[in-house]
Formats: sequence, structure tokens, C-alpha cells
Amino acid sequence: MELAQARKLWQVEPGWLNTATYGLPPDPVWTAVQQVLAEWRSGGVSFEVWDAAVDRSRAAFARLVGVDPADVSIGAAVSQLVAPIAAALPPGATVVVPEGEFTSILFPWLVQEERGVRVRAVPLDGLVDAIDAGTDLVAFSLVQSADGTVAAYDEIVAAARSHDALVVVDATQACGWLPFDAARADAVLVGAYKWLMAPRGAAFAYLAPVLRERLRPDAAGWYAGKDPHSSYYGTPLRLADDARRFDLSPSWLCYAGAAPVLELLADLDLAAVRDHDVALANRFLAGLGRPPGDSAIVSVEVPGAQEKLAAAGVRAAVRAGRVRASFHLYTTEADVDLALDALTG
Repeated sequence: MELAQARKLWQVEPGWLNTATYGLPPDPVWTAVQQVLAEWRSGGVSFEVWDAAVDRSRAAFARLVGVDPADVSIGAAVSQLVAPIAAALPPGATVVVPEGEFTSILFPWLVQEERGVRVRAVPLDGLVDAIDAGTDLVAFSLVQSADGTVAAYDEIVAAARSHDALVVVDATQACGWLPFDAARADAVLVGAYKWLMAPRGAAFAYLAPVLRERLRPDAAGWYAGKDPHSSYYGTPLRLADDARRFDLSPSWLCYAGAAPVLELLADLDLAAVRDHDVALANRFLAGLGRPPGDSAIVSVEVPGAQEKLAAAGVRAAVRAGRVRASFHLYTTEADVDLALDALTG
């Protein structure tokens, strides 16, 4: 599908510049969720009808990030997907992370400190140089939630590989607008409710086979079984041989909404999505007299921003006087100009 055609699939009130908080559903997602709600209300179908959306979602996510669906696990949140990786680190292991990192990709390592795991926080722009022979794992967001900074993915991976360190990436603020090769990392975690525009409660993990050998599926339930439908009751343990052994039993309503939007994104030219989003972000920056950037998320300091934006009906994140604005497929130049008029008028 062409980008111009896809952009007609949203029904958005003017002034939404907050995808970094949550994304908005295109028409196919809205329709799918309404159908599931109606089926749930009436008891009109068995759950297997909804469950088919999980396989569709897994396959579309894998296509979007360039990996094998057999290497994709599904869950509910990034921190839950990171947990078995953190739990598998041996006492004395050292994890290097950026300072001020989003806590879903930070707290899982920190809770392991009580058993001897060491967490070393360094400036993001110094992350490559901080990876050394004593580093066992490096974890970072591909795009920073706070200000949209895009990490030097290739350089970080190369530095980690030169020291045999694992690479764990939170791509929640990147996946859906920024093309990248997930297979270069050992694990890539994505919450789907932001740039993937799915209902909150769907999340994905690319888990490389070499990493999975080190992990124990402590949260395994019936859905992690080799055949989930014959894994409802009783011994013995019979888990899937691939990444599905780390699956969390899915929230069906969330995955019913995730499947159509992931399939839509996987059919688009993601480079064109990036160019659209970044062009709008740079239009916003230019209007405020700032230099252009390379991200769909920007953060700028404007006095009185919260009151000015609210008065104009613009929805963006404002924290400590800094505006965090984010731009995606449904954002228009008119949305950008509405925000600029509010901030500069």
C-alpha cells in the first residue's frame, strides 16, 4: 500500500502530537476491536477465533523487523519480556546502560543487583566507548523516550560484539517509524501501543536462538506449550522448541487490534514512514528556530508551553516546561502549524 493511501485510514482530531505516549488506531484496528467486543459481549464465538490474531501479529511483527517468526515471543509489556534475560545473568555480570534510561529497560537489571549483578550507567553518547572487556551485556533504547535521541545502533552492536557482550534493545519508541535490523541484536523488545498503534497489552520480543539457550521460561503456562491446546492440564513439562516457550498467555482483545495494524505497517515502505515523520518533526523545530534532527520525537523548552498548547487544543507531552512532541502517519502539517501558532503567538 502507498503511504498516501494508508494515511487516509485514521480519524484523528486536529492537534495530536503525542504518539510517544500512545499511538492512534487506524480504521481496520477500530473495526477489529469493535467486532471482538461484540463477540465477547454475546458469547458468539470460541476463543480460537480471536487467537488466530496472535499468529498474524507475530508473523507481521517478524516481517516488520526482519526476523523469523519462530524467534518472536509475545507478551504484555517490555519489562516482562526483559525479565528472563535479566534473571539469567550470573552473579558478578556487568550491564552497561545509558544514564536516564527509561525504566522498563533499566529496572529489570537493577533488581538483580541484590544477587551481585552490576549495573553501570554512562552518558548515551559515551555508550560505545564504555563497552569493554568487563561488559557482559549492554541494554538501551533505540530511540530515547525523553527526547527522541536515536542511539548509534550499529556502533553499539559492533562494540559489544568485539567484547562478546550481549545486546538488548528496547525499540518501543522506534519500531513503526524507524527502519532497523532486529537480528543484529540478541534481543529486541517492543511495546506495541505507541508507534505500532495497537491496543495496550500487546508486546513482542525478538529472542535470538543463541540467547534463548541461556534463558529459563519462568512464566511458562499453557500458551508456551509445544501444542497449547494439549497443554491445559498435567505433567510432563512440554514447552515449545522456539521463542514461543517464552509466550505469555495473550490478551485476545489487544492482539485482535494488533494484527491489522502490524500487517498494514509491514506492507508499507518504512523508510517513507520515517521520512514523513521526521519531516514533520523538522517543520516543528524550524518553526521554533531550532536546527533539524533525525527523529520523529523532539523535545524543546518553551516558556508556558503547557498552558499555550492546552488552550489551542494541542495534545503533546509537557514535562518541566519542555515540550515533547511526536509525529506519525496521521500527523499533518496543519497539526504542526497549530502547535507552532500556540507556542509562538
